[in-house]
Amino acid sequence: MDILGTLQTLWLESGFAAFFMAGGWKNLVMILIAFVLLYLGIVKKFEPLLLCGIAFGCLLSNLSYFVSLGDTNALYHPELWAEFLDTASPYYHSYGHIMAHCGLLDFLYIGVKAGIYPSLIFMGVGAMTDFGPLLSNPKSLILGASAQLGVFVAFFGAILLGFTGPQAASIGIIGGADGPTAIYLTTKLAPELLGPIAIAAYSYMALIPLIQPPLMKLFTTEEMRKVRMEQTRDVSKTEKILFPIVVSTFVILLLPSTAPLVGCLMLGNLFRETGVTDRLSDTAQNALMNIVTIFLATSVGATMTAESFLNIKTIYIIVLGLIAFSISTIGGLIGGVIMYYASGKKINPLIGSAGVSAVPMAARVSQDVGRRYNKTNFLLMHAMGPNVAGVIGSAIAAGFLLSIFG
Repeated sequence: MDILGTLQTLWLESGFAAFFMAGGWKNLVMILIAFVLLYLGIVKKFEPLLLCGIAFGCLLSNLSYFVSLGDTNALYHPELWAEFLDTASPYYHSYGHIMAHCGLLDFLYIGVKAGIYPSLIFMGVGAMTDFGPLLSNPKSLILGASAQLGVFVAFFGAILLGFTGPQAASIGIIGGADGPTAIYLTTKLAPELLGPIAIAAYSYMALIPLIQPPLMKLFTTEEMRKVRMEQTRDVSKTEKILFPIVVSTFVILLLPSTAPLVGCLMLGNLFRETGVTDRLSDTAQNALMNIVTIFLATSVGATMTAESFLNIKTIYIIVLGLIAFSISTIGGLIGGVIMYYASGKKINPLIGSAGVSAVPMAARVSQDVGRRYNKTNFLLMHAMGPNVAGVIGSAIAAGFLLSIFG
């Protein structure tokens, strides 16, 4: 028995041997990045429900490179999907080929590629969202719209850096601070950038308490921040039921490409408000939301292969994402300042920063900053108006970009 030969064979067949193969170091770097993301999600609690899944998906995808000795990724095949979705490729109509070569993460990725997971996430968001503050103060729509400014600023910035139109649109939507929308638009327009864009979108959402307060202080005066807003009117049950129906009808007719996101968002909200679909609302908010989050995060993380992530474009995306998010916050604050003067100084402009669609974290930041300057201030419900308007605004912005570049 050749003991040395057997040991050598075992070594060569192990994943550790692939560390020394050509390009293996890149996947090793990605594994280290996955460890860092797990640390941020678990220890620092940066969007842990999604970041933990994304990080572990990245870990699995890059570990499978070593398991297969760098030949064909055992769990995720980006090159296979590129060919399968290309109508000019012989694999386009080859069901047998896709079934024979797909790994676990390839099948999970179908839900991302088809836009299923982001739409179902929106259904859960709709079921958890009370649009009452928006209905009681419709002017909040203006703040939600003005907080989309960063989307278009980052879009033109990406164009100047050499990104294509579809890629620039996908980068710009980070400014909406809406992870599912960013993922949905990117899978349609620039799937090769999905990993970096998802990481940027969810990282900045988690950093809202750090990013927004300095901007809020910079663009408002102390007098503005002290304004105490009056209680808004009560919204009737009929208004809450009619709202998702009317919004779906108008927005989808205006921008048909928004149908998956806006339709699911409003369907979830209808389940919440009817009073006769409590079981469906509970399922959308909890069980369905949790299951889809697992699949979405893991499959998005799988796209973070060394080839797609370790390049200068990733740095550009991280920087542009920060600019997009900051400009969106500034846009909301400027809208708030304008409304402050237009209302006779009755509106606190701090609620404008909640126009980004990170629900409800952005509204809570408006509340916290407001109470620092006026202990009797209670801005949370007022800020929820522009906050939920931002959810609709980001979906409309994504639909607009998709209608142009899709």
